[in-house]
Amino acid sequence: MEGPWIYEREFVVAAGDIDRQGHVNNVVYLKYAQDAAVAHWKAAVPPENRGDLDWVVRRHEIDYLRPAHEGDALVARTWIGDVGAASMDRFVEIRQAAGGEIVARVRTVWVAVDSRTMRLRRITPDLRTRFLRKEADAGEAGPA
Repeated sequence: MEGPWIYEREFVVAAGDIDRQGHVNNVVYLKYAQDAAVAHWKAAVPPENRGDLDWVVRRHEIDYLRPAHEGDALVARTWIGDVGAASMDRFVEIRQAAGGEIVARVRTVWVAVDSRTMRLRRITPDLRTRFLRKEADAGEAGPA
């Protein structure tokens, strides 16, 4: 049985990520989610297979669950959900590295486009497969 390939990216909250209340600014969570998405894309698809395919955002949804602070070690866990003809849902959980408490959850709808024309591109079966892996190989039962 195949499931989503869960990709993890660790990072530390920088001073520039902090707002006046002393915690990570809400907008910065979008940057964290995008950084994780780009890293996952680059890990899943080698440069020679990316061709002229780009991605644009159709929608973001963010649930802020608890604050993170400067110096906190965080982990962004990301995976692909539903895949349509030219779009895919991407989920990102941002967790404290120590303890695993979820700080924020992000759902983004990404749309595949031709990088030259900016017209919609179909998501090929090969591309879909690159974001899946057998549960036995995933190292995890799935998203929590």
